[in-house]
Amino acid sequence: MQQPRWVDAAAVRRIVSPDRARRLIRCELADGLDPASDPARMVAGVADGQLLVMPATKGRVAGVKVVSVAPGNPARGLERIQALYILLDADTLTPSVLIDGTAVTSLRTPAVSAVAMDALAPAEVGSAVIFGSGPQALGHAEALLAIRETSSVTVVGRRGDAARATAQRISGLATTHRLSTRGITVDDPQVEAAVREAQVVVTATSAATPVLDDDWVADGACVVAIGSHEPHRRELGSGLLGRSLVVVEDIGTAHREAGDVILAAAQGALDWADVHTLADLVLGRVERASDRPNVFKSVGMAWQDLVIAEHLARP
Repeated sequence: MQQPRWVDAAAVRRIVSPDRARRLIRCELADGLDPASDPARMVAGVADGQLLVMPATKGRVAGVKVVSVAPGNPARGLERIQALYILLDADTLTPSVLIDGTAVTSLRTPAVSAVAMDALAPAEVGSAVIFGSGPQALGHAEALLAIRETSSVTVVGRRGDAARATAQRISGLATTHRLSTRGITVDDPQVEAAVREAQVVVTATSAATPVLDDDWVADGACVVAIGSHEPHRRELGSGLLGRSLVVVEDIGTAHREAGDVILAAAQGALDWADVHTLADLVLGRVERASDRPNVFKSVGMAWQDLVIAEHLARP
């Protein structure tokens, strides 16, 4: 067997820009890709973390991402989520390319969110709030700034120093306009006012319970929740989902993994029949609401990784 080609993190970023990733994801959905065709994610508990296996196939290629989630890693100076991606020929299942899967995840997750934000956020986004100060916080700020000329971003974190450091990094992302950023802690009294004024709110945390009050989000604003893929964990409360237009990647996957939606439905705040998909948005079957919040709950799916990996593998 020929040795698979290696694509490192630097090459991932060099080959596919964040906005290019958004357009690739959107194009696949517009061309009819059905996220429901993804096999269910396989999850195994190991030690104090998890191993995830995410396979997918599309046309002439197949792929699988192997992910480790180690909640204790940040205290060790290591990444909480690490991954390796294997791209294979769909007919022979011969591995052809190995890719830094952490970089793929860091790229595709904000890209998927950006597809939703572009459809669900107001045309003018004066301010945004991001809960979380890790790589996904930075990635989502970059994705937002590629589609909206935002003037203010507030980063909310458990540790003030980490929130301020992420806010400082975000301040350097805007190249065409002035961007004001700040980092504050979750218990800062300014958090509520920042959320109430924001047109976009992103939750990218490891929280198991809601990180903001149900009534803080303004009508017409867009909320993107990406922090959890487990049915018993949530970043958003039932009250918020109950008064919002709710969009997920795939209904079946959301039934298994989208705790924010699962718990809201179980508590009677939301009817599954009223939940829409990202494909509905892309294909124009549903439009953003201006008289209530718009929520996109993402858990991450294998087809998204494969779309990016296939593009990375092209000569």
